[in-house]
Amino acid sequence: MHPLQAGEAAPAFALPLADGGTVRLEDFRGRKLVIFFYPKADTQACTREAIEFSAAKADFAAAGADLLGISHDPVRKQQKFVAKHGLTTPIASDESLDMLNAYGVWGEKQMYGRTYLGIERTTLLIDAKGIIARVWSKVRVADHVAEVLAATRALA
Repeated sequence: MHPLQAGEAAPAFALPLADGGTVRLEDFRGRKLVIFFYPKADTQACTREAIEFSAAKADFAAAGADLLGISHDPVRKQQKFVAKHGLTTPIASDESLDMLNAYGVWGEKQMYGRTYLGIERTTLLIDAKGIIARVWSKVRVADHVAEVLAATRALA
């Protein structure tokens, strides 16, 4: 697992959204984009993170940024996740792993001595030109949204 670094161009993607339709990187040209990758829909930390990003959606919009949450969960599970928690942030699914691998967030993880494949909780701030401005790896959810919002506001 080798997440992309600041200064690199964000790889193009096209993913299905929980609310229908498709989201593409080019949809955000001219605006900043915050992508938060989370391991699994409807788990405690992932739910808290998605709810906190949704609650701050207007603040990010005022800073000229859009939000996008992505996990490996199937679209149907993402739909239930969005509905159950009233999420207002777009949520996308990458069951193919193409985008998750391109962004370097899918790989081997360990928990309780067990090795498995999954998403490393990571957040990216992409500038209006499609260049990665900041990367947060191995994210701890507490205070994370506030830190990302401050960085987004500071990005010209």
